[in-house]
Amino acid sequence: MWDFFFALFYIHAMDRDLKFLEAFRKHVPATAAEYCFQLWKEFPFNFYITKTRQTKLGDFRYRRDQKIQTITINHDLNPYQFLITYVHEVAHHRAFDKFGLNIKPHGREWKTQFQSLISPILNEEVFPKEILIPLKRHMANPKASSGADLFLSKSLKKFENNMSLEISLLADLTPGSFFELQGRAFQKELTRRTRVLCQELKTGRKYLISAHAEVKKIEKS
Repeated sequence: MWDFFFALFYIHAMDRDLKFLEAFRKHVPATAAEYCFQLWKEFPFNFYITKTRQTKLGDFRYRRDQKIQTITINHDLNPYQFLITYVHEVAHHRAFDKFGLNIKPHGREWKTQFQSLISPILNEEVFPKEILIPLKRHMANPKASSGADLFLSKSLKKFENNMSLEISLLADLTPGSFFELQGRAFQKELTRRTRVLCQELKTGRKYLISAHAEVKKIEKS
């Protein structure tokens, strides 16, 4: 009887492992799928591939009342963005497990874990050179989001399959250009590091908008 239940458990575990591996093969570069699977296998967590979220690419969710923690990643990321985001979140999981809850979310402990985990795949077998060069620079002192690194963000955008020809990054528009963002019309003014001062045409109000925001260039009516 116990042999029977052990066999059922073993088959269930095999099926679960296969589903995880297939998910990685679908969403990350083929040369990194096995590595992503092993990161999960070493320190398991609940892993969900979710619908698109405008405010984040993925997240790590810690709950004191749960033994197994949760990582989520948006389903529509290109393979390189998905991979970077996944390792980013796994680094959170490892950092909290190793150092506890009193660390800063993107402090030294997380950065060290992130750098260590991404090191084995930081090569041209996984990333094209257009991404690898800015990614290596980014990883020297990783930020809370890859999107906060304008050069890396622009490189990753080149590999988006759903980028319309009408869509541009705000950083690529010349000052004085008019554009549309979330149904509102703006004029680009001054760039301030990673953000751009823009004026909304309808209200005259000024806003600081992320330089890597995807916008639609328009003509002033």
